[in-house]
Amino acid sequence: MKPTREQLIEALCREYEYLCHDDFDPDEDLTPEQYLEMVETLSYDELVSETGTDKEYTLEDYLATYG
Repeated sequence: MKPTREQLIEALCREYEYLCHDDFDPDEDLTPEQYLEMVETLSYDELVSETGTDKEYTLEDYLATYG
């Protein structure tokens, strides 16, 4: 199953919010809204790359966690 662009953006934003929840630095980190604006400019391949997935931690694993 190939995820849609929208599914990737949603999962990336969920991951970002999770990572920033306890460790947000307003001087260095984008707000969730700014991050969304940034990922919306990425191509499909760039979105997949942004997930940090590979053969061991697959895109399916990533989507099961954040999708």
